[in-house]
Amino acid sequence: MVSFRTDLDTRTGGLSVDDAARAARDMARASAEANGVCTSPIVRAVHDRETGTTQLVPIPCGSTREAKCKGCADKARRLRMYQCREGWHRDDEPERPDTDTDTDSGDDENNDKKPARATAEGPDRTTRSTSRLPDVPELPTRKMDGSTVGRTFTDPKTGQTFRPSMFLTLTLGSYGRITPGTGVPANPDRYDYRTAALDALMFSRVVDRFIQNLRRCAGYNVQYFAAVEPQKRLAPHLHAAIRGTIPRAIVKQVAAASYFAAWWPPCTDADVVYSEHDVAPVWDEDTSSYRDPHTGTALPTWKTATDKLVHPAHVVRLGKQVDVKGLLGGTPDSDRAVRYLCKYLTKSVAGTYSGHELDADDDAPTAQQVAYDKHIDRLHAHVRVLPCGPACANWLRYGVQPKNAGPGLQPGKCLSPAHERDNLGLGGRRVLVSRGWSGKTLTEHRADRAAVVRQALEAAGVEAEEADRLSTTQETTDGRARYVWREPEAGTYTYAAVIAASLQEHIRRRAQYDAAKQAIGQGLPGPPGSVDSRSATATVAA
Repeated sequence: MVSFRTDLDTRTGGLSVDDAARAARDMARASAEANGVCTSPIVRAVHDRETGTTQLVPIPCGSTREAKCKGCADKARRLRMYQCREGWHRDDEPERPDTDTDTDSGDDENNDKKPARATAEGPDRTTRSTSRLPDVPELPTRKMDGSTVGRTFTDPKTGQTFRPSMFLTLTLGSYGRITPGTGVPANPDRYDYRTAALDALMFSRVVDRFIQNLRRCAGYNVQYFAAVEPQKRLAPHLHAAIRGTIPRAIVKQVAAASYFAAWWPPCTDADVVYSEHDVAPVWDEDTSSYRDPHTGTALPTWKTATDKLVHPAHVVRLGKQVDVKGLLGGTPDSDRAVRYLCKYLTKSVAGTYSGHELDADDDAPTAQQVAYDKHIDRLHAHVRVLPCGPACANWLRYGVQPKNAGPGLQPGKCLSPAHERDNLGLGGRRVLVSRGWSGKTLTEHRADRAAVVRQALEAAGVEAEEADRLSTTQETTDGRARYVWREPEAGTYTYAAVIAASLQEHIRRRAQYDAAKQAIGQGLPGPPGSVDSRSATATVAA
């Protein structure tokens, strides 16, 4: 853990900074980015009750976005690459983690259903027919065997057994002709921005449906590591590493038959009741409902607005372009696929292909960059006001109370990240990982990588620094916490001093680790419990 002392003044925010100080900050940031060090650390003061001393500790921000911190974002991307490799070509069943933030997404809405009807289970319960939409083909199903590991294939000539896996790409359909190489619509006035926005807001739901259908048709518990990214035209698409192989015809059949039907109230432009220039609905504490600001009439509840729907408000379908590649573990093609899968995870959706960040020091944007920024703005104009789910505050714009509504909601001003310009509808996780992918949480994968370094240092006879040396769990002789963490006092450090200390520590640890690897004369030891990722084996797996 980095720690340092300084009496220099750091409080530059809002104050005039001379050219020398500004140059020092710029140089510090450039050096940190070049060495993979956090450029936006959180500084804390740690007081030692035993010695009476106080030291400053910069904590990496942990951002996953390159625009905020290039060093932390790159570390996060590399960790995801490690996680992807760990689970892709396994030939044994991983244990299921007790908890994991990267789990299969679930949707408690009956959104693949037909019109609602009352049931005997209670007046407040609504169910829908389980039949599929009439224009969607039925899917074959196979008996599930519960396995997460794919089939093996034996070469009749050599007797060698292979266990291939897949790299899959799914896209959405077209919303209008795109000028080749630009990502910009040839005719923006005829481009279907509304459908594009709704599809983006519901993309994770249709991906969930696809995975469910794929498992039913494959006959085993398909495991995946997927990244959601925008295409250059800004429509989201999915790259997925799939463990095991499924015939291409089946995969394409599943993609064609997968959809998400949003049984929501109508939300077209003609259905807008309260625009940005109207007085917003008023929350009534007595009835826990929103009321019209002029008549005082309560707005229809979510249940009332959806009870008698005949058609879904929107149906998301996958596009016809489905790419499936078979890959073997431990090959250059597999490694390239992992890098490609995680390539854009550090960028925002809007910034992935824009090629231009508005900055006073930048050159003037080209005509193509201006056109692309306008394309982003037009799509965002729809994403900002359309609903992202049943609980979205934007339903007030259409005169409907959101599901489980509460006070403080404003029509057209939902606080979900999905509505932000940087996300353009993709406000959730950019990485989707199934529960049985590697048998470990992301935190455990991070610990594995730290264990690799620790093992190398110990093998070389170097004493590794204790990770909890400043932990609040350490106590003094009288039973109090030895270390007290708190906000540093104003004027006790500078940004340049923080980065310099972080750089010095980074360079020291890097040199120590490189020397340890050279001393033991071998490559990095594998993490505890690591699995050989090669798909070719000498004998058929039992």
